[in-house]
Amino acid sequence: MQSKKKMIVNTVFLVVIFALTIYGVFHGEDLGAMMEAMRRADVRWLLPGLFCVVFFIWGESIIIWYMMHSFQIPVKRRTCFLFSSVGFFFSCITPSASGGQPMQLYYMKKEKISLPVSTVILMIVTITYKAVLVVVGLGLVLFGQGFLHRYLTEILPVFYLGIGLNVFCVTAMLILVFHPALARTILVFGLKIVEKLHLMKRKESRLKKLEASMEVYQNTAVYLGTHKMVLVNVLAITFAQRFALFAATWFVYRAFHLSGISFITIVLLQAVISVSVDMLPLPGGMGISETLFLKIFPPVFGSTLLLPAMVLSRGLGYYGELLVSAVFTIVAQLTIGNTKREKKRGNYI
Repeated sequence: MQSKKKMIVNTVFLVVIFALTIYGVFHGEDLGAMMEAMRRADVRWLLPGLFCVVFFIWGESIIIWYMMHSFQIPVKRRTCFLFSSVGFFFSCITPSASGGQPMQLYYMKKEKISLPVSTVILMIVTITYKAVLVVVGLGLVLFGQGFLHRYLTEILPVFYLGIGLNVFCVTAMLILVFHPALARTILVFGLKIVEKLHLMKRKESRLKKLEASMEVYQNTAVYLGTHKMVLVNVLAITFAQRFALFAATWFVYRAFHLSGISFITIVLLQAVISVSVDMLPLPGGMGISETLFLKIFPPVFGSTLLLPAMVLSRGLGYYGELLVSAVFTIVAQLTIGNTKREKKRGNYI
């Protein structure tokens, strides 16, 4: 019953944010001119952009497959692609992408993969996923001040907030993984303060859940200690995966027969949007992503093509991802856990 209520709340929230985004972006605009500009876009350039989105989803599936095999779990690549699709679909439709990994854990469990293994794998996926954004953000702050002041003057506070939140998130996860005793002390202390302020009722079960979660982080630390090259390779794949998605906007740029702005500039501008919105509690950064695009891309697309470019870029990068992942989430629902298994497989531990 509670899960149904949560689903209804998330759906209503998504619809409201979507409606407000549509109103905020298109109110007072010449929609006829925008549609005409989009019709003139060269589809031959948009198709590689869509391929970038598919590669983005596929990239995570390769990471999952790679780490599964490091645990001696012979899961198929296509099954890992379904795990990845499920994660991206539910991340797209829930605030702060909070629904993605719980659903991935659910489908991995249906595939007879033990919870400790799947949790460690998804923890590493999360750390590397956020770490790429931290590297990009800090790299621009340290070495790209000219770039920042040329393109990001209007949105610098949001960009710095995004960097700060991502740094905090990665630092917190690394403390949890490599210093679980310190993390436990901090969390127990914080829990006691919250309970004393009567913001939460005191429950012994809450402390037990905390102890159980610490075991997961310890398992992750053990895995990383014995599989250092796996982490390096996963980080490299994650960089390629994330930059493939950022590159979709460059294909939109070329679809409008534009030139003069470098590939790396457009990719970094799109990366800035991801750094800024990744930790915000909005499904897919909806609303704020569109606003940031309209703020930082005028030098690239000009005033006439800015809105059509934003629609196509977001159409590929978010709604394209949502559509592709939705299709394969349906496939996952129909196939994962419903096929006959060889007796020798059993449960993977």
